[in-house]
Amino acid sequence: MRWYRSPIDHDKLRALSKRDDRQGWIQAGGHLALFIGTGTLTFFFWWQESWFYFLASLWIHGTVGSFFSGVAPHELGHGTVFRNKKLNIFFKSLFSLLSWWDPYDYSSSHTFHHRYTMYPEGDRENLPPLEPALGFKVLIRLFTVDFFSPPGRNFGKGGVFSTIFVTIKSAFGTVGSTEIPSREWLKAIHQDQPSEFLKSIQWSRLLLFFHGTLLVFSFLSGLWVLPLLLTFFPFIGNWLVYFVSVTQHCGLQDNVPDFRKCARSIVLNPVVEFLYWRMNWHTEHHMYAGVPCYKLKLLAREIASDMPEPRTLFSAWKEMRATWQRQKVDPNYQFDTPLPEMAGAAHASISDESDELVSSIGELAPQDLR
Repeated sequence: MRWYRSPIDHDKLRALSKRDDRQGWIQAGGHLALFIGTGTLTFFFWWQESWFYFLASLWIHGTVGSFFSGVAPHELGHGTVFRNKKLNIFFKSLFSLLSWWDPYDYSSSHTFHHRYTMYPEGDRENLPPLEPALGFKVLIRLFTVDFFSPPGRNFGKGGVFSTIFVTIKSAFGTVGSTEIPSREWLKAIHQDQPSEFLKSIQWSRLLLFFHGTLLVFSFLSGLWVLPLLLTFFPFIGNWLVYFVSVTQHCGLQDNVPDFRKCARSIVLNPVVEFLYWRMNWHTEHHMYAGVPCYKLKLLAREIASDMPEPRTLFSAWKEMRATWQRQKVDPNYQFDTPLPEMAGAAHASISDESDELVSSIGELAPQDLR
């Protein structure tokens, strides 16, 4: 692919692409510290048998921790959070272990997602049409505990039971029914990247060993709260991560070499932006994926004149829901994001993909895909 990217001075892009261990600690260490804080508070209320406050703090703990699944390992998977590569690997492994996330399957899948964003022949991670679901059952699962969600049509393991089931099958090297697009995609990337597939199998076994050991320990010790805090938290209070994550590509155009048309940026308050690892600047992230998440807002300012106005969370959902209603009547309809009057046209200015700084996706790609 040869993508259109909004013009930026090369020296400025080089400066924005530099990684900073201090800011990496603020982001990764800060998120982990917040998770430990909410977990400690929940444990305290459990110990005191203050059940109302226990449930409230557990819900907050789940809301904070739900961003471990996919969001934190995503940016750490790019290898752009810390300058120190060992710190990137450590935090990626830690967040993935706690949240039942498979960083090996994801690195292969997400490499294709960045190279062929919303081109269904090459990017099977987000298969259109993407539904901005708000049904009653969906909302119940989002605001309470997600026990029963099946494996996602797109990348994802689903609720508690399906996640455990999929992890068990993965530990034995199987992916389940390939009639589900996400399972069909996993089988394809396993065949394409056999060395990563072996790592995925080993990782699934580690997940089962870690969480299984924790369950046994909690049973023997009587500390039944520990699995809630460390094993099942990704399935509690998923509402916030869902509402912000769905906006990334939902309802937008496929088969177009312009990230402004196939990805969406939104404005969030500082707290949610922090929990979301600044992925609300999603168009900018796809355009220059080598820029660390904590510098995406600065990047957005540099190229703002050539970019569509970022949506609010509310306006993004309004746009997605309106698009989804039209797609029920016209399945081929996709929202065409309006560009600024003076913005560059994709056919007029194609980025130089041979420039590694421009086309970088960090250290995301497995060795055989680099």
